[in-house]
Amino acid sequence: MPEPRPPSAVPALSRWRSVWKAFARHRGALLGGITFLFILLAVFIGPLVWTLDPGFADLRARNQGASWAHPFGTDNLGRDTLARVMAGGQISISVGLAAMALSIGLGTLIGVLAGMFGWLDGPLMRLTDLFLSLPLLPLLLVMMLLFNESLSALMGPETGTFVLIVSAIGLTSWMPTARIVRGDVLALKEREFVLAARSMGASPARLITRHILPNVLSPILVSATLGIATAIITESALSFLGFGFPPDFATWGQLLKDATIYLQDYPERVIWPGLAISLTVLSVNYMGDGLRDALDPRARR
Repeated sequence: MPEPRPPSAVPALSRWRSVWKAFARHRGALLGGITFLFILLAVFIGPLVWTLDPGFADLRARNQGASWAHPFGTDNLGRDTLARVMAGGQISISVGLAAMALSIGLGTLIGVLAGMFGWLDGPLMRLTDLFLSLPLLPLLLVMMLLFNESLSALMGPETGTFVLIVSAIGLTSWMPTARIVRGDVLALKEREFVLAARSMGASPARLITRHILPNVLSPILVSATLGIATAIITESALSFLGFGFPPDFATWGQLLKDATIYLQDYPERVIWPGLAISLTVLSVNYMGDGLRDALDPRARR
């Protein structure tokens, strides 16, 4: 006879199965997930199929329209636009994922500490309010101006700029996650199972890791999906304004900036990076909406 599963595993498996069913019923979320998966495959697997070098300049083929050799056309230096869109997507999505991870990690840490320890609640929430009151875009521009050259000299232009952009976006976008997590922790720490664990001598670290964090996973996941979209838009805005990666590194924002000069003569150059940004952000936002509804027991009922 097969060994029976632990009783605690059955409700958890059933819960995640019901979450998946609710997510699959959300047509927008399901379509968004499929679209985002397609974009990831096109960006990270596509260069293995379309092997043209995104930085190779062929002046004889510059400013060409769509063709079998160049489906998205070429730019003013004869570089293949399709290859550059895929290369730019790798950088933009990597920045979005890394900045989201930093933002969610920092916001979760501050939210849990503020909710669990009353003596930290006031200072941490005042710090959160302070960051919420700052004008984020000017702050990001100042950070890029102050630290870009030093980090580029220390780590190289691409790595230094990547670390700076990820740090700047992550350090200025953790506040909503912190406030959401804090509110959930304040409610959870008064629940019966947490009080029972505390009465049995569980340490604060064990309470957080075994009882608090698993039950605040739902809002963290929703914040993570929406954080990816915010980080991608912010990176594209910085690159568009000329404060992002160096001009020879293709990102979606940099491609948009380069294409605006030739907007009247070659308007299709703006379409491809703009469409990539729009589809990515829309798909991630729909995924966040679907996750929020699927993880809410009242919505599932």
